[in-house]
Amino acid sequence: MFAHQQPCPRRPPAYLTCVDWKNLCAVVIPCLNEAKAVGEVITAVRQLLPNVLVVDDGSTDNTAAVAKDASASLLRHEQPRGKGAALRDGWTEAQRRGFSWALSMDGDGQHAPTDLPRFLERASRGDVALVSGNRMADRVVMPFVRRCTNRFMSKCLSRVAGVPLPDSQCGYRLMRLDAWSQLPVNTACFEIESEILVQFARARLGIAFVPITVIYGDERSKIRPLRDTVRWFRWLAAVRSQGVTAGKR
Repeated sequence: MFAHQQPCPRRPPAYLTCVDWKNLCAVVIPCLNEAKAVGEVITAVRQLLPNVLVVDDGSTDNTAAVAKDASASLLRHEQPRGKGAALRDGWTEAQRRGFSWALSMDGDGQHAPTDLPRFLERASRGDVALVSGNRMADRVVMPFVRRCTNRFMSKCLSRVAGVPLPDSQCGYRLMRLDAWSQLPVNTACFEIESEILVQFARARLGIAFVPITVIYGDERSKIRPLRDTVRWFRWLAAVRSQGVTAGKR
């Protein structure tokens, strides 16, 4: 660059200028023994969305300390209550603090912070209340059993919801909190991802999917195959028979 030339200021992306995401959106990260990865996740996310709320669901490692060191706010369950309970507590706290949106993601490094702008850009169009990640465009990277399970569950839920749901089990999502707070979302475990989609679809709230990076490393899934599968099928049977999920928040 010549001495007389000045660097041109970079314009912020359109999705950042039309919506004040930094002040309207909190990042909610449910964690159970994620001390190894959660610090890096928080640091990367805060470059775009500075308000990060970690819900430590009864971890026995130093997840809470790592989250605090990375400048995240912290909620803590003394005993594990389940991913759904952790998410609901995080969303409730985010709404209490005045945030309009919540971006939920896992703390184990499976969700790439670099994909975050895709969620904000899609939501900035103003026609949806929920934006979910879609890993199925790059499904060959997903382990075979998970890929088959996700396909089966997504087909089941698409029929129940009445709308196509290409990746029903992805927990990387951006959600409007006022819409969520009016729906009967009650599940405490992993079926919350399914429940959110069905309830938003039945309420005719807009749902969109954006492609995201598929990442699988040496992390261990918190899903207990037998127990969580049985619980999911029981939940699905109740949704089919009742038309809506029973109970209220």
